[in-house]
Amino acid sequence: MDSTEGVLVKVAEAHSFIERCMVARGTNPTHASLLAELLVSADSRGHFSHGLNRIDVYLENVEHGVTAGDGEPVIIKEMAGTAWVDGRNLLGPVVGQFCTDLVIEKAKQAGIGWVVAKGSNHYGIAGWYSMRIKDTGMIGLSFTNTSPCVYPTRSKQIITGTNPIACSAPANNGDSFDLDMATTTVAYGKVEICHLKGQTLPSGWGSNSDGKETSDPKEVLNGGGLQPLGGGETTGGYKGTGLALMVEVITGILGGAHFGTNIRKWSAGEREADLGQCFVALNPEAFAPGFSERMTSLIAMCRNAEPANGETEVLVAGDRARHHMEKVAREGGIKYHRNLITKLDVLAARLEVDPIRRETTR
Repeated sequence: MDSTEGVLVKVAEAHSFIERCMVARGTNPTHASLLAELLVSADSRGHFSHGLNRIDVYLENVEHGVTAGDGEPVIIKEMAGTAWVDGRNLLGPVVGQFCTDLVIEKAKQAGIGWVVAKGSNHYGIAGWYSMRIKDTGMIGLSFTNTSPCVYPTRSKQIITGTNPIACSAPANNGDSFDLDMATTTVAYGKVEICHLKGQTLPSGWGSNSDGKETSDPKEVLNGGGLQPLGGGETTGGYKGTGLALMVEVITGILGGAHFGTNIRKWSAGEREADLGQCFVALNPEAFAPGFSERMTSLIAMCRNAEPANGETEVLVAGDRARHHMEKVAREGGIKYHRNLITKLDVLAARLEVDPIRRETTR
């Protein structure tokens, strides 16, 4: 983001703004606070596509009654290391935290916790849950299916969503491996930015309405869709398709939730999403000793590798986010695009809440 476009907002204020907006529309204050924690965490890590700019989607779903603003998830079926949960159409972060807490407790006792939920909603960045598990000293995984927007390899029809995968593993001295990735090559937001700038798309990003690769962002945004991770078949797109379907298997199929084209489109807020989500905790104490030490060694192998020509450093998953969090700490807040701040001012006026407070920068 261009620094000249940035409007500085303190982390606590971004959190407070989300809370007051959600509570103004009848959301349980505890649920609103949890949503705020997740969205602000995404922005602090540099994932602006999944942060404060998404608040209007959560609000609209609550306002239209297709997401419940209060209540608690329930366990339908349970064994020593597993559980099946009904999210009862609550906010995704509420369902996600309930399931994450559950897998942590199970993994402490059984060595593994595996929980699958139905009846959930958009739950933000998948890594938020895997990192919460990691913070207890365990390996965390998180998966969710999403609204369909992707052409499987060789298909003319959109079937799956971006279906993200997250994995977090602890290393020594607070270091960690934190993978959070979609099973598509790129997010819709980046296609929109290319369109705004009049740029063509790199290879492997999107397809037109016939499912064929295109470099024209307008063809993707008007009736087209995204390509699976890897792009076309010759560059391994079938692997991205396979990963997306794997996520469907362990979320929507295993959890008895919607899956594939049964899931509503992202813009279709007139019916419940009924997303399937999966959360896994693995306790290293149940396996070989010295996990964190070996994890530290692996991370060091990557970071200490000689950079390729023109590069300055080799990164592992989570490093970019850590760099951005350090930037937020140095600057005393998160810099949001001025267009988003204008949008939030309009939202605040509609909800009759205090607008988001900006900080004066020098």
